Amino acid sequence: MASDYCLLMRRDLTGDLPSGAWPEAFTLERYRPELAEAVHGLMHLGYQDGGGRVPALDSWRQHFESDAEYDPQLCLVARDAEGVVGVVQAWTSAYIKDLVVHPRARGQGLGRALLLQAFEIFRQRREAFVDLRVLEDNQRARGLYESVGMQVIRREQVPQATHST
Repeated sequence: MASDYCLLMRRDLTGDLPSGAWPEAFTLERYRPELAEAVHGLMHLGYQDGGGRVPALDSWRQHFESDAEYDPQLCLVARDAEGVVGVVQAWTSAYIKDLVVHPRARGQGLGRALLLQAFEIFRQRREAFVDLRVLEDNQRARGLYESVGMQVIRREQVPQATHST
């Protein structure tokens, strides 16, 4: 099955980055502990669509906020008038762990805008590239990643206990 495989994708940050304006309907902020419940809820929703699961809130928060690669500057949260609608979570190793956009905010350029924001942060940190993994059969996400210049580096088997988007 294709969902048993993921693709490691990489974006070179040494050249020009794609342009893109921030979508007007959304505001951008950094992760703060008081956003944990809303961010966790969005992650849970995203994993339902993309495969895998998210631990219970307290476990997720403790693991997330105490991870050695955690930096709140690398977790960007998008909001609209109703609440949290997008999140990109990255690690200090120039790895994007999660990108989730709420169904009501899809198709408005938010996923692309969040990715480009993360790319710019890593470029400012003098990283040469940024990586992420995506399930092989997640065509929507793959199309987005390819549209911002990410390229497949290799195909990997997904460990059975850790499916993620």
